[in-house]
Parts: sequence; C-alpha cells; structure tokens
Amino acid sequence: MDVERKRARTVGVMLIIGTVAGMLSVAFTGSILGSPDYLTEISANTNDFVTGILLVLTMGLALAMVPVLLFPVFKKYNETLALGAVVFRGVLEAFLYIALVISWLLLLSLSHEYVNAEPPKDFCFQLLGTLLIRAGDQIGQILAIVFSLGAMMIYYVFYQSRFIPRWLSVWGLAGAVLYLAVPLSGMFNIEWEILYAPLAIQEMVLALWLIVKGFNTSVTL
Repeated sequence: MDVERKRARTVGVMLIIGTVAGMLSVAFTGSILGSPDYLTEISANTNDFVTGILLVLTMGLALAMVPVLLFPVFKKYNETLALGAVVFRGVLEAFLYIALVISWLLLLSLSHEYVNAEPPKDFCFQLLGTLLIRAGDQIGQILAIVFSLGAMMIYYVFYQSRFIPRWLSVWGLAGAVLYLAVPLSGMFNIEWEILYAPLAIQEMVLALWLIVKGFNTSVTL
C-alpha cells in the first residue's frame, strides 16, 4: 500500500474515532451536566464524568490530526488554506478542547468539595459551578465556530484538488456553513442544533470513502 493510500485511510479512521468519541462523551456527560443539581450528580457519577473527559480528549486529538495529515497533499494545491486548516482545525481546536477539559476537571473538583462540605452549603459553590458551566458552554460555541471555519478551508481545497468527488466536497462546504449557523444563532438564544447533522453525516461518509477508495489517483498527489 503506498504512502498516500495509507494517509487517506488514516484520515478516515481519525474522523471516525473523533466523531464516535464525541458522541460517546455526550452520552456519558450530557445528563449529568444538564441536571439542576449538577454538582451532586457529577460527584455521584465520577467514573462516567471522567470517562466523558477522556473521550473529549480523544476526540480533540483525533480531529486535530486530520488537517495535519492532509497538509502534505493539500499544500501542493493551496498552501495558504492548507496551513489555515492546520491552525483552525488543528492547533486552535486542540487548544479549545484542552480548555474544555480543564473547565470540566475544575468542575469535578468543585463537586467533590461541595458534597463534602457541611450544610448549609456555601453560595460560592453554586456561583463557581455556574461560572464553570457557562465557561464550558462558551468554549463549546467558540469550538463550533473554529471547527466550521476549518472545515470550509478543508472542503474548498478538496473541491479545488478533486482528491474526492466534488459532490462530497460541496456537501462538506454546505454542511460547514450550516454548522457555523448554530453557534452564531446561539448568541441570540436561538437553538438550531439540528444543523450540526449535515456535516456530521458528511464526515462519516467522507471517512468511509477515504478508507475504501482513498484519494483520487487521477490527480497529482
């Protein structure tokens, strides 16, 4: 198997790992963080919460590898956007995932202190908890913006280079625009999370395409 075939398969595997890890992290932490008594719930479900944190780290590292792996082939067609994708979907995205993990680790420590504190519970626990929850939400919104901008760069180069079918590149570009609409609308308290779906589905189709078909060998790699 040649180097570029291996590269394409590795990108596909990283996309699957990142997406599956992200979905599982929501399954492990979503109901805990969404609980009105989240400080008690986090402490009571420490193992699930820590598993969710590890899954977020896995997702961040896997997805950050995608533009890094694509850079050597992308730079031959558009070095500026190839580098931009590394910065946005590589460096910035990884940094934001780490920031999210730190906020959750602080929340975990706070929850243990809260549960072990003698009643009446100090109001500061609730205040700090609220701040950390909101910080995590804000990081999530910034992540969505960074992710979608990086995706636009990646799919434009895919469209330009024809490494994958153009219908798949156009789907990715359209999905990235819809993905970007979610955090932007969230700033006005409008919930359009269903718009995450087109890009999420597209990236799974892309992953399978790269694993099975690889890059288009009729173009210069």
